[in-house]
Amino acid sequence: MFNFRRPFGSLAGKLIVVTGVMLFGGSLLVGLLYFKFSENIMVHSLMRHGRASADLVERAIHDGMLNARFDAMQRTLAALANSEDIRDIKVLKKDGTVVFASDPGELGNQVPVTKAFASAARGIESGPEIVAARSGEKLVTVNLPIMNERPCFNAACHVHREDENILGVLQTGFPTTAIEATRERMFQGTLFFGTIVVVLASTMLALILYHFVSKPVAELEGGMKRLARGDFETPIEIHSRDEMGLLAETFNSMAGEVKRYREHMEDWTQSLQDEVDKKTAEIVNAQEQIINAEKLASLGRMAAGVAHELNSPLTGIVTFAHLMRERTAPDKKQDIEDLDTIIEQAERCTKIIKGMLGFARKGASEATETDVNDLLRETVGMVQNQIKVQNIGIEVALGEGLPQIHIDPNQLQQVFLNLITNAVDAMGEHGRISIATRLVGATPEQNVEIEITDTGPGIYPNNLDKIFEPFFTTKPVGKGTGLGLPVSYGIVKKHDGDIVVKSKLGEGTSFFVRLPVPKPEEA
Repeated sequence: MFNFRRPFGSLAGKLIVVTGVMLFGGSLLVGLLYFKFSENIMVHSLMRHGRASADLVERAIHDGMLNARFDAMQRTLAALANSEDIRDIKVLKKDGTVVFASDPGELGNQVPVTKAFASAARGIESGPEIVAARSGEKLVTVNLPIMNERPCFNAACHVHREDENILGVLQTGFPTTAIEATRERMFQGTLFFGTIVVVLASTMLALILYHFVSKPVAELEGGMKRLARGDFETPIEIHSRDEMGLLAETFNSMAGEVKRYREHMEDWTQSLQDEVDKKTAEIVNAQEQIINAEKLASLGRMAAGVAHELNSPLTGIVTFAHLMRERTAPDKKQDIEDLDTIIEQAERCTKIIKGMLGFARKGASEATETDVNDLLRETVGMVQNQIKVQNIGIEVALGEGLPQIHIDPNQLQQVFLNLITNAVDAMGEHGRISIATRLVGATPEQNVEIEITDTGPGIYPNNLDKIFEPFFTTKPVGKGTGLGLPVSYGIVKKHDGDIVVKSKLGEGTSFFVRLPVPKPEEA
């Protein structure tokens, strides 16, 4: 709406001021022109009135002039001059000498020869002029020439020649009071009505500007403020078909676009925040897994040290058990069987410890021609006791006549151990593990395939593509590091092999490790 605090700072205020000034100037100009026009009409009316009055005066004194009754003329002039509209009447010679006058004191005086008087003395009628009377009053004088007529120069009193056309000048004076009052009233009326016109026009303009400019602008301003506050639901209600309506329609359309863009940005920001939270959780989880990996590495080193320390006592136990068996009498069969059991179990512990020590050593990578079946048997032997304790059965079906392959046995043993350990963890207390080897493919592109299958719960389909990613694990916190399968994948790829997983929920999981058989020329 119209800004009353800053009336000249708003668009409507500026338009009203500019238009008001223009209206005032235009009205003033029109008033002045009208005033001049009316004044001109008034002057012409005064001329007609003066001529008519002069003619009346001339007829009134005509008879006196012809009959030389100068006293009657003087009385007639005095009587006419006492009227409200006529103040002064003079009959002048052409040189300005007063011959007859309504004021006897003027007789014989010399009046100033003005331009209007000189024109009348030459027989030319001119406009009225303002002169000062003896009383100080301003008079509008009309000068009319007195023509030499036939009755005049044929009269007995005639003192002028017949060829003299102009006998003198009849000067009639009218008071300016009425004229000035009329001018004043005309000026006041022009000013009053001009002011009314300006006020009415300004008021109408203000109302028009308020309805068509200020109010729509206020609606637009309110809409912009609502948009700045985040209110996109309240449109601008301007239904006109002019520029303001078009602007409001465009603004509403823009507000809708801004709303959609903001919603899109909020969704995108939320998605980004979710992704950041997810990645942050993964980083925290990775840090925890690294810590757990370090703990497991430390535990592995400690276990290797313990296994090394246990190796010497076990060797002593086996040695002394053999000595005791040799000293035992043959008839003591029960003692001999007990000693054989001690020797067998001690040698078994020694074998397990040697396998652990061999697996724990981190020497330089060295590829040799290796029998995969022997490597698997050794690996199974390392975990067989743990498998039995958890009531998990194990089936080993190793293919016969498999060619030796060029691998690093320590690294591949780590791969097999990781796969078997994962299968045991997946099944829990009951289940079955199947290990099989076979030769696949045709010469010369043959591969030795190792299959390790469990009867666990299986892997969810959406996790199959993630199991080889570092630190990804489905095991409970603290039990898995998420590094076993990525490391195994890297080892197999390093040997130019491939590892494939197949799984069905509720049925189990199978890992297939394929290692290339050396070509004859490579062998």
